[in-house]
Amino acid sequence: MVLTLSCAYFFNSDNLCQGLKEEGGSHSWSVEIPKCLQSNHLEADFRKRKIEQQTQTGPQMEPEVDESVGTQFEQPLEPQIEQTIMTEDIPKAFIDQKDLRQKQAKKCTVIGGSGFLGQHMVEQLLARGYAVNVFDIRQGFDNPQVQFFVGDLCSKQDLYPALQGVNIVFHCASPAPSSDNRELFYRVNCTGTKTVIDACKEAGVQKLILTSSASVVFEGTDIKNGTEDLPYAMKPIDYYTETKILQERVVLAANEPRRNFLTTAIRPHGIFGPRDPQLVPILIDAAKKGKMKFVIGNGKNLVDFTFVENVVHGHILAAERLSRDSALCGKAFHITNDEPVPFWVFLSRILTGLNYQAPKYHIPYWLAYYLAFFLSLVVMVLSPVIRIRPTFTPMRVALAGTSHYYSCERAKKLMGYRPVVNLDLAVERTVQSFYHLRKVK
Repeated sequence: MVLTLSCAYFFNSDNLCQGLKEEGGSHSWSVEIPKCLQSNHLEADFRKRKIEQQTQTGPQMEPEVDESVGTQFEQPLEPQIEQTIMTEDIPKAFIDQKDLRQKQAKKCTVIGGSGFLGQHMVEQLLARGYAVNVFDIRQGFDNPQVQFFVGDLCSKQDLYPALQGVNIVFHCASPAPSSDNRELFYRVNCTGTKTVIDACKEAGVQKLILTSSASVVFEGTDIKNGTEDLPYAMKPIDYYTETKILQERVVLAANEPRRNFLTTAIRPHGIFGPRDPQLVPILIDAAKKGKMKFVIGNGKNLVDFTFVENVVHGHILAAERLSRDSALCGKAFHITNDEPVPFWVFLSRILTGLNYQAPKYHIPYWLAYYLAFFLSLVVMVLSPVIRIRPTFTPMRVALAGTSHYYSCERAKKLMGYRPVVNLDLAVERTVQSFYHLRKVK
């Protein structure tokens, strides 16, 4: 009697024998084996059926088992089953959905992506394999890898298309701190940010990373190694700071892990680097006009200046570490170069690097502050008649004459943050990028 097996298995061993028929005194077994069962179960059922057959036909009728059948029950069977499960049993829809989730997790929108920080953000995100949308009031550069959306930040209708299918939003749009347009600051930083939050929730965005500012805790007096636990400034130094406080509050309050909407805020300080439209150009312009001859105070006040690539690195780390159960949810983080430097030493390195003289005369801090305060009163009195924009203001005196540097310990501990470019190299690269502004000797 020769046994012939057809291996296509059922889940229940009682159904193992699909049929047993006798032809010419020999028996042919047709057995169906389901893919999901392992070889040990198959062999046990085979032996069971073998014993039953022996009982029916007598002990003298020892079945002859083909060598190929015996081989089939041994080692080759399990790899065959595993291969079948991999290629047939996993639904294609499941694989497609997983692939879609992976792609969506790497898709982001940079709001304010045409600005100084925004452009650097886009470049670093692309380098790390992200698909990037940019939303801004204008298209500031061309890149075939980027999809641009131009519109009004306060219009949900304009914003929504830029957020569809996106997992992460970086919100770094803001008027320049040097502006004195109070209405513009409130419109962009307050009204615009509330619109961003609403649009993100409607579009199914999971993570919102805000570019805030360390100045939200600064009131014009010394801050040394300040932490994120410091209270918001009760007397903000300008409209920019006033609205950044309101902006940060509303973003952090919008954090809702139960609804899968997570927020965090990054607080850089003194951002600088290649293509900087503020710090270096304004400094060089003042030097050309002979306004960089005086040091306010003793020149020893320490301040944080942060290279733009370190700021971007902090944002991306926050986005990648932000999750429902992480300590980043609804929190703010200081991101700096972690190398406080005397304010006037830093400015002098930029100036001398571009062939301008460093300031060498000292003026007491208190005298500079009261002169600036008196000038601001004169400007206010004359404002109905003539509009003047003074550059010598109490705010700028405070920024130049006090210490204000901040601890990055929270970011180091919870995000694994470390500056990727040290201060010396950052200054060198910045000076080289502004070669066109150098003074010809």
